[in-house]
Amino acid sequence: MRKRTLISLAAGATALGGATFAYASLVERNMFTLRRFDVPVLEPDAEPLRILHISDLHMMPDQRRKQTWVTALAGTDPDLVVVTGDNLSSPAAVPGVLKALGPFFDVPGAFVFGSNDYKGPVWRNPLRYLLPEREYVQGVELPWQDLRTAFTEAGWADLNNARTVLKAGGRSVELVGVDDPHVDRDDYESVAGPVSRGADLHIGVTHTPASRVLSAMAQDGFALLLAGHTHGGQVRVPGYGALTTNCDLPHAMARGLHRWPGTDSWLHVSAGLGTHPTAPMRFACRPEATVLTLIPR
Repeated sequence: MRKRTLISLAAGATALGGATFAYASLVERNMFTLRRFDVPVLEPDAEPLRILHISDLHMMPDQRRKQTWVTALAGTDPDLVVVTGDNLSSPAAVPGVLKALGPFFDVPGAFVFGSNDYKGPVWRNPLRYLLPEREYVQGVELPWQDLRTAFTEAGWADLNNARTVLKAGGRSVELVGVDDPHVDRDDYESVAGPVSRGADLHIGVTHTPASRVLSAMAQDGFALLLAGHTHGGQVRVPGYGALTTNCDLPHAMARGLHRWPGTDSWLHVSAGLGTHPTAPMRFACRPEATVLTLIPR
């Protein structure tokens, strides 16, 4: 009797695990979700300003459902589009990214790159993401130059270790960004400094929400910080949350809107729209894009 009970429990656990894996890999990773947050960073009596934050597309050439869903976000009528990297997962993915983002090229925009814009993914054991220290291995060279050219020719600002001011929603917006800290391409010191008092709004942008970068931007007075990279944990435990952020960001801040500790700055971390191609699953962490409506303090 005891043996039969153990066998039944093992069979039940195996079935549950298989069903969970099937749901995470076949269903939830395609449940694209639009999230919305109000962010109080504007001056009193200022009109709201809408930012569409897109991150971690990890596009493969055949992901037409994702491309179509992103294209439809044009209906959110953003004043500014910010893309926080990891757009590519294949050397042939640039046309898919441009198809998805093309409807926004007549909107003011800005972007930074992530490590998976430069080099392709390689297979790795997903459990390695839980290790505090591990070797980071990248794959084939990706056509990031072609992507960069398309973005900049559309008028979008390249914020990879750069700083600029642009007009969006009738406002003057100062933006600063870094190249991906995850692979040590960031050089915030080259663009650091107090925010311009002549601008109406100040935004810091990075792919990886590394604390060294976020703290420096907040100290310089950037009121809103935007990042991706974490995938929100990608696989979350209901009632607990993310098991990893793949950087030094606290797990509780793996996705969503938070105050950056000790400052007046707000941080939004996008859980992103894609997955690593060798771990194509999400659980309790739907793929997402976000409309941030900036409102008076």
